[in-house]
Amino acid sequence: MNYWNTPFSIRSYSFSRFVGSPLDGVTNRPFRQTVRLFSPRALMYTEICHCDTIVHCDPKSWGLQVGEEQINFQMSSPDTQYIEQACERVCAAGVRMVDINIGCPAKSVIHKGAGSALMADVPRLKEVITLFRACLPIPLTVKMRAGFKDHNACDIACMLEDLGVDALCIHPRLQAQGFSGDPDYTIVADIKQRVGIPVLVSGGITNSAIARSVYETTGVDGFLIGRALMGRPWLLHQLEVETQGGAYDVDRRGIHDAMLKHLEFSCAWFGPSRGLAYFKKHLKEYAAQLGLSKDENIGLLSSSCIDQFYERWRMLEPVL
Repeated sequence: MNYWNTPFSIRSYSFSRFVGSPLDGVTNRPFRQTVRLFSPRALMYTEICHCDTIVHCDPKSWGLQVGEEQINFQMSSPDTQYIEQACERVCAAGVRMVDINIGCPAKSVIHKGAGSALMADVPRLKEVITLFRACLPIPLTVKMRAGFKDHNACDIACMLEDLGVDALCIHPRLQAQGFSGDPDYTIVADIKQRVGIPVLVSGGITNSAIARSVYETTGVDGFLIGRALMGRPWLLHQLEVETQGGAYDVDRRGIHDAMLKHLEFSCAWFGPSRGLAYFKKHLKEYAAQLGLSKDENIGLLSSSCIDQFYERWRMLEPVL
């Protein structure tokens, strides 16, 4: 069996080895649509959505298109207050898989006691996951870190398996590290040895050579690709092709077309003003691959409205 051209499974669902990771403010519906132009069947996570938001707002406010497939809907809660109601609404909306975030390092999240703060309070974490598991008949996964201030991911992983979690994703950095420093993949390898459920890894996977090396080190079932996808919506497909021995290249026209399609999706979902603002988070990466100068990129970023952006873009297109 060739590991790279066979899927991994979470319960009865099968997925390719490369998965779109959740990034708050980034992996929204328009971004996922753009990635799916290249990887229509890849599993993708939504942005983190807190249970109180799910209870009090409609699905579009959750960042979810009802009926969207191949989605792991990421939820978060610091306690049990809204979990039952939120789970009921999520299931009613047709969500087929849920991920619980206990790894987010953002201060705005941990100050509420959610995200990676739960890894520092194991009894509360156990209570939260137990209730999620009781309320969700669908596959339940957890995305976690190496720990909060101390490394405790291995013990927590074993506990989560015992609580009935169906798969784990490990970002092997502490909360205090944020996204800096080298990921410690030995933690992932240890967890993979200690649990029997699928284990995925997140953090630092930017090309096929790194993916191969991390697999050899850890034996993981799959890879979550996050920041490296920004401005490169074809990357999941590229990694899949390259790890199976193929060659993949995207030309300037392909980059150009993907970028404008991303902007179109963003404006359709959020409206022109907000859509342009969200799209700009990816513009630096698109511009770099198209060879735009710093001044040209700044000019596009400073566009105050969608019409101005397109006007400035049309002036640049002949030289691309």
